[in-house]
Amino acid sequence: MKKVKEDKITWGIIGAGDVCEIKSAPAMNKVPDSSIRAIMRRNAVKAEDYAKRHKIPIWHTDADRIINDPEINAVYIATPPASHAELAIKAAGAGKPVYVEKPMARTHNECLDMIKAFEKANVPLYVAYYRRALPNFLKVRDLINSEAIGDVRMVNIELYQPLEQDPVMGQENPWRVDPEVAGGGHFYDLASHQLDILDFILGPIKQAGGFSANQAKMYKAEDIVTSSFIFDNGVLGCGSWCFTTGRSVEKEITTIIGSRGKISFGTFNTTVTIDTDYSGSETFEFQMPDHIQQPLIERVVNDLLGKGSSPSTGTSGARTNLIMEKMCNPG
Repeated sequence: MKKVKEDKITWGIIGAGDVCEIKSAPAMNKVPDSSIRAIMRRNAVKAEDYAKRHKIPIWHTDADRIINDPEINAVYIATPPASHAELAIKAAGAGKPVYVEKPMARTHNECLDMIKAFEKANVPLYVAYYRRALPNFLKVRDLINSEAIGDVRMVNIELYQPLEQDPVMGQENPWRVDPEVAGGGHFYDLASHQLDILDFILGPIKQAGGFSANQAKMYKAEDIVTSSFIFDNGVLGCGSWCFTTGRSVEKEITTIIGSRGKISFGTFNTTVTIDTDYSGSETFEFQMPDHIQQPLIERVVNDLLGKGSSPSTGTSGARTNLIMEKMCNPG
């Protein structure tokens, strides 16, 4: 697959919103052989303000200006999921590699359309599942691969969040809980990270089922999901997610259980704990980078320049969308 002809990645960013303030975009100017040429937001005032604050030379209100700029050789799509497929397919048509925010799209079919377009254009597609490059999850993967807990038997995911702390309550435009925009609700936003990192650590999930409901009726999307699943390697899993609990049951933990112990970690914190029959309990703490996506962005840049590879691709990102659909819509 063709990467880029140049010896430097020059980014154009579509949708320079909150995620681009600290998590992602600033890293594109810090990674070697990488820089941002232009950003786009529909709101001209916000676009100009972002460009000035982040010292980016060009700003636009039209995404096509980014996609068709001959000086830009890679596009970062940081819009809500509803526009991911359309914008990515346009970029593929222009011969531009794309790094797209997660979830990859609203539906698995949209993901497949994206993959098809990039295969046709012979350019790569990456998804911003940045935990695949963070040290705590690399540690978990190393522990599993070294058989520190023996043979892996099963996985359990628990995520419970209080309704009163829901960040979308009171927002004028809570798109993260509008399925027409986001594909689903908080499950699609948060569980996508949990399921993707398990794909990275243990391999693909081959079968999943579950139930979902909207119990509290506070928004359009599901607010509770339960699921059972099985990985290609035979490891079994179960998960439960509820976004309308009380504070006393707030919890976020993934537990991997093996024949000689267990590994526990939070997908949204920096602690990893291993408990084994032979050496007791040990906890590891990890320092995160200032820009949380920088390690993955560096992998993407190196992949584009032929100096390495990215652990997160359109193919792996699409698998996560497929599994979420199966969990929420059995049959």
